[in-house]
Amino acid sequence: MKIKNVMIDGIVALAPMAGVADRAFREICKEMGAAYVVSEMVSSKGVSYKNERSTELMEVSEIEHPCAVQLFGSEPETMAQAAKTAVRFKPDVLDINMGCPAPKISGSGNGCALMKTPRLCGEIVKAVVNAVDIPVTIKIRKGFDDESLTALEVARYCVDNGASAVTIHGRTAKQMYKPYADWEIIAKLKQELDVPVIGNGDVTDAKTAFEMLRQTGCDMVMVGRAALGNPWIFKQINEYVLNNKNVIPLPTADERLLVMQRHIKKICEYKGEKIGMKEARKHIAYYLKGFHGAAAFRNEAGRLCTYDDLLRLVEKVKNSM
Repeated sequence: MKIKNVMIDGIVALAPMAGVADRAFREICKEMGAAYVVSEMVSSKGVSYKNERSTELMEVSEIEHPCAVQLFGSEPETMAQAAKTAVRFKPDVLDINMGCPAPKISGSGNGCALMKTPRLCGEIVKAVVNAVDIPVTIKIRKGFDDESLTALEVARYCVDNGASAVTIHGRTAKQMYKPYADWEIIAKLKQELDVPVIGNGDVTDAKTAFEMLRQTGCDMVMVGRAALGNPWIFKQINEYVLNNKNVIPLPTADERLLVMQRHIKKICEYKGEKIGMKEARKHIAYYLKGFHGAAAFRNEAGRLCTYDDLLRLVEKVKNSM
């Protein structure tokens, strides 16, 4: 698949999950077969205020390419200025968040709230496209609510103003993550648009990835929550889809623990041990899901303060196996 001049060699991408898809997790997912990764969403206003946190979120490493930095905001000029700053971190693509359903984002007119004003979506894309020399893409939902199912209209406005690809999650903002995603809207966009369409929503394993590709004709699937504590999902999808539905064995318990340790070590290296271990707790809880005595171990994970604490917990887990 090509996003304008950026070649993406693969069929599965990592979604831009806030508080999760940081540099460490993106690197792990890349190693596990993700063809494309997108940063956590970055506030355009935060960038304009030179907020340190916003700057950190835009940092990408060599292993991540091809990758995108995702910006959110509702003011075309502010988004354009933030885009100029973002390209200094050398992403291959700039993605615009028009799909976040979180009330603290959409409540201020950002994220999926933009889908209530399709023309403004197009204006934002136009301003960003004119500000940078790399491809600009959008991530949207089916609509804001059942009274505002504007996915196709928004997508058309954005593509007409220079968007080079569209990622669509098959639910409205009001639906959040339930009930099942509507894959028909993904198929509709694929039929109507002349740019790549990436499908998102309810890709939970290799079989659902295969089915989304088959049923919608989308160019790539995007995995979000199903990758938490389970970065192997990218290998599994690649093998199943690209190798005649071949099913690879699940990772062993030892492999899961080793990858968890590498992941958490990366977080600590990039963010420092104090902040890193705080942020690592949620990841550790996901990795430990399914282990014997997991509830107690997850409870202990919530109190970890140092990397050595993690190593001691890993020994306890091994001894319980």
